[in-house]
Amino acid sequence: MLVVMKKGATQREIEHVVERVQELGLTAIPLPGEERTAIGTFGVAAQDHADSVEALPGVERVVLVSRPFKLSSREVQPHDTAVRVGGVRVGGGQDVAVMAGPCSVESPEQTFATARAVRDAGAVILRGGAYKPSTSPYHFRGLGERGLEILAEAKRQSGLPIVTEVLAPGDVERVATVADCLQIGARNMQNFALLDAVGETQTPVLLKRGLAATIEELLLAADYILARGNRNVLLCERGIRTFERYTRNTFDINAIPLLKRLTHLPVVADPSHGTGKWYLVAPIALAAVAAGADALLIEVHPSPDHALKDGFQSLTFENFGSLMRAIPAVAAAVGRSLRVPVS
Repeated sequence: MLVVMKKGATQREIEHVVERVQELGLTAIPLPGEERTAIGTFGVAAQDHADSVEALPGVERVVLVSRPFKLSSREVQPHDTAVRVGGVRVGGGQDVAVMAGPCSVESPEQTFATARAVRDAGAVILRGGAYKPSTSPYHFRGLGERGLEILAEAKRQSGLPIVTEVLAPGDVERVATVADCLQIGARNMQNFALLDAVGETQTPVLLKRGLAATIEELLLAADYILARGNRNVLLCERGIRTFERYTRNTFDINAIPLLKRLTHLPVVADPSHGTGKWYLVAPIALAAVAAGADALLIEVHPSPDHALKDGFQSLTFENFGSLMRAIPAVAAAVGRSLRVPVS
Protein backbone atom coordinates (compact mmCIF):
# COMPACT_ATOMS: atom_id res chain seq x y z
CA MET A 1 0.00 0.00 0.00
CA LEU A 2 1.29 3.46 -0.94
CA VAL A 3 -0.03 6.55 0.81
CA VAL A 4 0.40 9.73 -1.23
CA MET A 5 0.26 12.89 0.88
CA LYS A 6 -1.07 16.21 -0.37
CA LYS A 7 1.29 19.00 -1.36
CA GLY A 8 2.00 20.99 1.76
CA ALA A 9 1.04 18.19 4.16
CA THR A 10 2.45 18.99 7.59
CA GLN A 11 4.99 16.88 9.45
CA ARG A 12 2.35 16.15 12.09
CA GLU A 13 -0.07 14.88 9.41
CA ILE A 14 2.66 12.60 8.04
CA GLU A 15 3.44 11.32 11.54
CA HIS A 16 -0.27 10.70 12.17
CA VAL A 17 -0.48 8.55 9.02
CA VAL A 18 2.60 6.58 10.09
CA GLU A 19 1.04 6.00 13.52
CA ARG A 20 -2.25 4.84 11.98
CA VAL A 21 -0.48 2.46 9.60
CA GLN A 22 1.42 0.96 12.52
CA GLU A 23 -1.83 0.55 14.48
CA LEU A 24 -3.09 -1.53 11.54
CA GLY A 25 -0.16 -3.91 12.01
CA LEU A 26 1.80 -2.62 9.02
CA THR A 27 5.27 -1.12 8.71
CA ALA A 28 5.44 2.46 7.40
CA ILE A 29 8.40 4.11 5.64
CA PRO A 30 8.13 7.81 4.64
CA LEU A 31 9.46 8.56 1.14
CA PRO A 32 10.04 12.33 0.82
CA GLY A 33 9.79 13.62 -2.74
CA GLU A 34 10.47 16.91 -4.47
CA GLU A 35 6.87 18.11 -4.16
CA ARG A 36 5.21 15.78 -1.68
CA THR A 37 5.82 12.87 0.64
CA ALA A 38 4.64 9.32 0.03
CA ILE A 39 4.53 6.62 2.68
CA GLY A 40 5.29 3.04 1.71
CA THR A 41 3.76 0.32 3.86
CA PHE A 42 4.65 -3.32 4.37
CA GLY A 43 2.41 -6.15 5.43
CA VAL A 44 -0.87 -7.55 4.17
CA ALA A 45 -2.98 -4.51 3.32
CA ALA A 46 -6.69 -4.81 2.59
CA GLN A 47 -9.13 -2.35 1.04
CA ASP A 48 -10.47 -1.58 4.54
CA HIS A 49 -6.97 -0.49 5.55
CA ALA A 50 -6.73 1.76 2.50
CA ASP A 51 -10.10 3.37 3.20
CA SER A 52 -9.16 3.99 6.84
CA VAL A 53 -5.89 5.71 5.94
CA GLU A 54 -7.32 7.67 3.01
CA ALA A 55 -9.72 9.44 5.37
CA LEU A 56 -6.88 10.95 7.42
CA PRO A 57 -5.99 14.67 7.17
CA GLY A 58 -3.30 15.46 4.60
CA VAL A 59 -3.80 12.27 2.55
CA GLU A 60 -4.44 12.73 -1.16
CA ARG A 61 -4.88 9.09 -2.14
CA VAL A 62 -3.95 5.52 -1.26
CA VAL A 63 -2.74 3.02 -3.87
CA LEU A 64 -2.68 -0.74 -3.34
CA VAL A 65 0.60 -1.91 -4.91
CA SER A 66 0.12 -5.04 -7.02
CA ARG A 67 3.78 -6.04 -7.42
CA PRO A 68 5.36 -8.46 -4.92
CA PHE A 69 8.27 -6.01 -4.63
CA LYS A 70 7.11 -2.73 -3.13
CA LEU A 71 9.64 0.01 -2.36
CA SER A 72 11.64 -0.68 -5.51
CA SER A 73 8.51 -0.58 -7.70
CA ARG A 74 7.56 2.28 -10.00
CA GLU A 75 4.07 1.93 -8.58
CA VAL A 76 5.48 3.35 -5.35
CA GLN A 77 7.78 5.94 -6.96
CA PRO A 78 7.10 6.77 -10.61
CA HIS A 79 10.11 9.06 -11.15
CA ASP A 80 13.70 7.81 -11.39
CA THR A 81 15.84 7.76 -8.28
CA ALA A 82 19.28 9.39 -8.49
CA VAL A 83 21.92 7.96 -6.16
CA ARG A 84 24.99 9.98 -5.24
CA VAL A 85 28.20 7.96 -4.96
CA GLY A 86 30.61 10.41 -3.40
CA GLY A 87 29.96 13.48 -5.50
CA VAL A 88 28.85 11.52 -8.56
CA ARG A 89 25.17 11.22 -9.47
CA VAL A 90 24.13 7.86 -10.91
CA GLY A 91 20.66 7.58 -12.43
CA GLY A 92 17.89 10.13 -12.65
CA GLY A 93 19.05 11.51 -16.00
CA GLN A 94 20.22 10.67 -19.50
CA ASP A 95 23.94 10.43 -18.83
CA VAL A 96 26.06 7.30 -18.33
CA ALA A 97 28.55 7.01 -15.48
CA VAL A 98 31.52 4.66 -15.75
CA MET A 99 32.93 2.79 -12.74
CA ALA A 100 36.25 1.13 -13.50
CA GLY A 101 39.26 -0.41 -11.84
CA PRO A 102 40.88 -3.71 -10.92
CA CYS A 103 38.91 -6.77 -9.92
CA SER A 104 41.26 -7.13 -6.94
CA VAL A 105 43.53 -4.74 -5.12
CA GLU A 106 46.89 -6.51 -5.47
CA SER A 107 49.43 -3.84 -4.53
CA PRO A 108 49.67 -0.07 -4.07
CA GLU A 109 51.49 0.34 -7.39
CA GLN A 110 48.91 -1.64 -9.39
CA THR A 111 45.97 0.13 -7.75
CA PHE A 112 47.33 3.67 -7.98
CA ALA A 113 48.35 3.23 -11.62
CA THR A 114 44.92 1.87 -12.51
CA ALA A 115 43.14 4.67 -10.64
CA ARG A 116 45.10 7.29 -12.59
CA ALA A 117 44.52 5.53 -15.90
CA VAL A 118 40.75 5.10 -15.55
CA ARG A 119 40.34 8.65 -14.24
CA ASP A 120 42.32 10.09 -17.14
CA ALA A 121 40.23 8.05 -19.59
CA GLY A 122 36.98 9.43 -18.14
CA ALA A 123 35.81 7.06 -15.39
CA VAL A 124 34.09 8.85 -12.50
CA ILE A 125 34.14 6.06 -9.87
CA LEU A 126 36.95 3.65 -8.95
CA ARG A 127 36.10 0.00 -8.37
CA GLY A 128 38.43 -2.41 -6.58
CA GLY A 129 38.12 -5.47 -4.37
CA ALA A 130 39.80 -5.72 -0.96
CA TYR A 131 37.70 -8.68 0.18
CA LYS A 132 37.12 -11.17 -2.64
CA PRO A 133 34.72 -14.11 -2.61
CA SER A 134 35.95 -17.08 -4.61
CA THR A 135 34.35 -20.31 -5.79
CA SER A 136 37.60 -22.10 -4.91
CA PRO A 137 39.19 -21.79 -1.45
CA TYR A 138 42.60 -22.07 -3.18
CA HIS A 139 42.24 -18.90 -5.25
CA PHE A 140 43.20 -15.35 -4.26
CA ARG A 141 40.68 -13.90 -1.81
CA GLY A 142 41.90 -10.34 -1.52
CA LEU A 143 44.21 -8.37 0.77
CA GLY A 144 41.48 -7.59 3.28
CA GLU A 145 42.31 -4.74 5.65
CA ARG A 146 45.50 -3.89 3.75
CA GLY A 147 43.42 -3.66 0.58
CA LEU A 148 41.09 -1.14 2.23
CA GLU A 149 44.09 0.99 3.21
CA ILE A 150 45.33 0.95 -0.38
CA LEU A 151 41.88 1.91 -1.68
CA ALA A 152 41.70 4.80 0.77
CA GLU A 153 45.01 6.14 -0.55
CA ALA A 154 43.93 5.58 -4.18
CA LYS A 155 40.82 7.62 -3.44
CA ARG A 156 42.93 10.41 -1.95
CA GLN A 157 45.34 10.47 -4.90
CA SER A 158 42.79 10.18 -7.71
CA GLY A 159 39.86 12.07 -6.24
CA LEU A 160 37.55 9.26 -7.37
CA PRO A 161 34.90 7.81 -5.05
CA ILE A 162 35.27 4.11 -4.27
CA VAL A 163 33.00 1.10 -4.77
CA THR A 164 34.16 -2.11 -3.09
CA GLU A 165 32.58 -5.36 -1.97
CA VAL A 166 31.56 -6.25 1.57
CA LEU A 167 31.13 -9.93 2.42
CA ALA A 168 29.84 -10.11 5.98
CA PRO A 169 27.51 -8.07 8.21
CA GLY A 170 30.30 -7.57 10.74
CA ASP A 171 32.50 -5.90 8.12
CA VAL A 172 29.96 -3.32 6.94
CA GLU A 173 30.88 -0.56 9.38
CA ARG A 174 34.61 -0.83 8.68
CA VAL A 175 34.30 -1.07 4.89
CA ALA A 176 31.92 1.90 4.87
CA THR A 177 34.63 4.10 6.40
CA VAL A 178 36.50 3.80 3.07
CA ALA A 179 33.82 2.96 0.51
CA ASP A 180 31.49 5.50 -1.05
CA CYS A 181 29.43 2.55 -2.30
CA LEU A 182 29.14 -0.94 -0.81
CA GLN A 183 28.96 -3.76 -3.35
CA ILE A 184 26.87 -6.85 -2.64
CA GLY A 185 28.19 -9.57 -4.93
CA ALA A 186 26.13 -12.07 -6.89
CA ARG A 187 26.74 -14.86 -4.36
CA ASN A 188 25.40 -12.65 -1.56
CA MET A 189 22.32 -11.26 -3.29
CA GLN A 190 20.12 -13.30 -0.94
CA ASN A 191 22.33 -13.06 2.14
CA PHE A 192 19.52 -11.42 4.07
CA ALA A 193 21.57 -10.62 7.18
CA LEU A 194 24.03 -8.73 4.97
CA LEU A 195 21.21 -6.94 3.13
CA ASP A 196 19.77 -5.84 6.48
CA ALA A 197 23.19 -4.64 7.63
CA VAL A 198 23.86 -2.44 4.59
CA GLY A 199 20.26 -1.26 4.77
CA GLU A 200 20.93 0.21 8.19
CA THR A 201 23.62 2.50 6.75
CA GLN A 202 23.07 5.43 4.42
CA THR A 203 26.02 4.40 2.24
CA PRO A 204 24.96 3.64 -1.35
CA VAL A 205 24.70 -0.06 -2.18
CA LEU A 206 25.48 -1.71 -5.53
CA LEU A 207 23.37 -4.88 -5.51
CA LYS A 208 24.44 -7.48 -8.06
CA ARG A 209 21.98 -9.96 -9.54
CA GLY A 210 22.58 -13.55 -8.43
CA LEU A 211 23.85 -16.23 -10.80
CA ALA A 212 20.40 -17.78 -11.18
CA ALA A 213 18.20 -15.03 -9.77
CA THR A 214 15.05 -13.83 -11.47
CA ILE A 215 14.32 -10.14 -11.92
CA GLU A 216 11.65 -10.40 -9.22
CA GLU A 217 14.12 -11.94 -6.77
CA LEU A 218 16.60 -9.14 -7.46
CA LEU A 219 13.98 -6.50 -6.75
CA LEU A 220 12.82 -8.26 -3.59
CA ALA A 221 16.45 -8.29 -2.42
CA ALA A 222 16.57 -4.54 -3.07
CA ASP A 223 13.43 -4.15 -0.96
CA TYR A 224 15.27 -5.71 2.00
CA ILE A 225 17.76 -2.82 1.86
CA LEU A 226 15.14 -0.15 1.19
CA ALA A 227 12.92 -1.41 4.01
CA ARG A 228 15.76 -0.81 6.48
CA GLY A 229 15.81 2.85 5.50
CA ASN A 230 18.67 3.01 2.99
CA ARG A 231 17.19 4.42 -0.21
CA ASN A 232 20.53 4.59 -2.05
CA VAL A 233 20.38 1.33 -3.99
CA LEU A 234 21.78 0.61 -7.45
CA LEU A 235 20.92 -2.62 -9.28
CA CYS A 236 23.58 -4.44 -11.30
CA GLU A 237 23.04 -6.87 -14.18
CA ARG A 238 26.20 -9.01 -14.33
CA GLY A 239 25.10 -12.03 -16.33
CA ILE A 240 23.30 -15.22 -15.38
CA ARG A 241 24.30 -18.86 -15.57
CA THR A 242 22.92 -20.77 -18.56
CA PHE A 243 23.86 -23.84 -20.61
CA GLU A 244 26.25 -21.76 -22.75
CA ARG A 245 29.92 -22.49 -22.01
CA TYR A 246 31.69 -20.21 -24.50
CA THR A 247 31.17 -17.30 -22.12
CA ARG A 248 31.55 -17.19 -18.35
CA ASN A 249 27.95 -16.05 -17.97
CA THR A 250 25.15 -14.99 -20.30
CA PHE A 251 24.68 -11.24 -20.15
CA ASP A 252 20.93 -10.56 -19.95
CA ILE A 253 20.55 -7.43 -22.06
CA ASN A 254 16.76 -7.75 -21.67
CA ALA A 255 17.13 -7.04 -17.97
CA ILE A 256 18.21 -3.44 -18.51
CA PRO A 257 15.10 -1.99 -20.22
CA LEU A 258 12.90 -4.33 -18.19
CA LEU A 259 14.33 -3.08 -14.90
CA LYS A 260 14.03 0.51 -16.12
CA ARG A 261 10.33 -0.17 -16.64
CA LEU A 262 9.69 -1.99 -13.35
CA THR A 263 11.78 0.04 -10.92
CA HIS A 264 12.84 3.60 -10.21
CA LEU A 265 16.30 2.48 -9.03
CA PRO A 266 19.41 3.10 -11.19
CA VAL A 267 20.59 0.16 -13.31
CA VAL A 268 24.28 -0.68 -13.70
CA ALA A 269 25.71 -3.09 -16.30
CA ASP A 270 28.78 -5.27 -15.62
CA PRO A 271 29.92 -6.65 -18.99
CA SER A 272 33.19 -7.92 -17.48
CA HIS A 273 31.51 -10.63 -15.41
CA GLY A 274 28.64 -10.80 -17.87
CA THR A 275 30.92 -12.19 -20.58
CA GLY A 276 34.13 -13.29 -18.87
CA LYS A 277 36.17 -12.45 -21.98
CA TRP A 278 37.99 -9.15 -22.41
CA TYR A 279 37.25 -8.92 -26.14
CA LEU A 280 33.50 -9.09 -25.49
CA VAL A 281 33.47 -6.38 -22.82
CA ALA A 282 33.43 -3.36 -25.14
CA PRO A 283 30.64 -4.51 -27.49
CA ILE A 284 28.41 -5.56 -24.60
CA ALA A 285 29.18 -2.35 -22.72
CA LEU A 286 28.06 -0.33 -25.75
CA ALA A 287 24.94 -2.47 -26.10
CA ALA A 288 24.14 -1.80 -22.43
CA VAL A 289 24.45 1.94 -23.01
CA ALA A 290 22.03 1.69 -25.93
CA ALA A 291 19.66 -0.40 -23.79
CA GLY A 292 19.49 2.31 -21.13
CA ALA A 293 22.01 1.40 -18.40
CA ASP A 294 22.68 4.29 -16.04
CA ALA A 295 26.26 3.15 -15.44
CA LEU A 296 28.89 0.63 -16.49
CA LEU A 297 31.14 -1.42 -14.18
CA ILE A 298 34.36 -2.34 -15.99
CA GLU A 299 37.40 -4.32 -14.83
CA VAL A 300 40.75 -2.77 -15.82
CA HIS A 301 44.28 -3.97 -15.05
CA PRO A 302 47.76 -2.71 -16.06
CA SER A 303 48.79 -6.25 -17.03
CA PRO A 304 45.80 -8.61 -17.27
CA ASP A 305 48.03 -11.62 -18.05
CA HIS A 306 49.58 -11.24 -14.59
CA ALA A 307 46.39 -10.43 -12.65
CA LEU A 308 45.79 -12.50 -9.52
CA LYS A 309 42.08 -12.73 -10.34
CA ASP A 310 39.89 -12.34 -13.45
CA GLY A 311 42.64 -11.20 -15.80
CA PHE A 312 40.87 -12.89 -18.71
CA GLN A 313 37.99 -10.40 -18.47
CA SER A 314 40.01 -7.28 -17.62
CA LEU A 315 40.77 -4.53 -20.12
CA THR A 316 44.23 -3.05 -20.56
CA PHE A 317 44.56 0.69 -20.12
CA GLU A 318 44.67 1.07 -23.91
CA ASN A 319 41.55 -1.02 -24.49
CA PHE A 320 39.69 0.82 -21.75
CA GLY A 321 40.60 4.13 -23.36
CA SER A 322 39.25 2.87 -26.69
CA LEU A 323 35.96 1.89 -25.04
CA MET A 324 35.61 5.29 -23.39
CA ARG A 325 36.15 7.01 -26.73
CA ALA A 326 33.43 4.84 -28.32
CA ILE A 327 30.74 5.44 -25.70
CA PRO A 328 29.76 9.04 -26.60
CA ALA A 329 28.71 8.17 -30.16
CA VAL A 330 26.51 5.27 -29.03
CA ALA A 331 25.06 7.31 -26.19
CA ALA A 332 24.29 10.22 -28.52
CA ALA A 333 22.49 7.89 -30.94
CA VAL A 334 19.89 7.15 -28.24
CA GLY A 335 19.71 10.68 -26.83
CA ARG A 336 22.19 10.17 -24.02
CA SER A 337 25.67 11.35 -23.01
CA LEU A 338 28.74 10.19 -21.10
CA ARG A 339 29.15 11.63 -17.61
CA VAL A 340 32.62 13.13 -17.42
CA PRO A 341 34.82 13.77 -14.37
CA VAL A 342 34.57 17.18 -12.73
CA SER A 343 37.94 18.94 -12.95
